[in-house]
Amino acid sequence: MSGDSIAFDSVLDLCQHQHRRIVLAILAAEQRSLTLNDLTKTVLKYNHHTPLTEVSEDRLAEIRLSLCHVHLPKLASEGLITHDPDRQLVEPTEQFEQVQPTLTTILDADPTLEAPIEL
Repeated sequence: MSGDSIAFDSVLDLCQHQHRRIVLAILAAEQRSLTLNDLTKTVLKYNHHTPLTEVSEDRLAEIRLSLCHVHLPKLASEGLITHDPDRQLVEPTEQFEQVQPTLTTILDADPTLEAPIEL
């Protein structure tokens, strides 16, 4: 990061994985803090196209763990979110708001994300 803004290449890197794109899309759509549970269910809905009632606890745990240990820390390290593991809460930052136009363009170009993305 240079100064207060995140580099375009960093935004592209963050958008490489579909789980991160889904998290960024739902945060952009909701414009508020979301729980880890909300994010897990949204990733399941948009990435796996499986109803929550038909998914095993193991699959939900796998998605939750990948968010907690890989994807949310990567987004937090670039300053786009804050993640409170104790409260299991994810909140977009001011930095997120600054890159949202770029994110929106990238997310809109993703044919795998159904629009509009919602909880």
